[in-house]
Amino acid sequence: MDIMHDAVITHVYTIYFFLAVMMFNIYSVCTQKNFIFLAKRLKFTTPLYHLTNAIVIYTGAIVATYNHDLNPTVLLMIPTSIFLLVIEIKRYKKMRIIKTSDVVLQEEFYPYAKKIYTIEIMVLITVYIISKVF
Repeated sequence: MDIMHDAVITHVYTIYFFLAVMMFNIYSVCTQKNFIFLAKRLKFTTPLYHLTNAIVIYTGAIVATYNHDLNPTVLLMIPTSIFLLVIEIKRYKKMRIIKTSDVVLQEEFYPYAKKIYTIEIMVLITVYIISKVF
């Protein structure tokens, strides 16, 4: 059972790290007023975001498969991970097309990114709460 204990611990700590990446991103959006520096920072953290999400999905799949457990919580976590993946890709695509001369688009990106990161954090916390209830 040591192997499964390690997989569960890895899964939980990766979720904490995933939340930390989201919190860093929303902090960056709220504090960084220069769009170019913000875009560079978010381009750096985007692969980290997707890597941690992939590790969460992978370790969750290992634990659920080993336990032969496909309960409603696990069924909720699968679309949640996909949703977080898709919403971050949409945020990145919107940021990627903004040019340095498009000041209006740059200003519109800030509330959009805050909304995206708030949704991501709330979804992750909600799934955590639901997993503790069930």
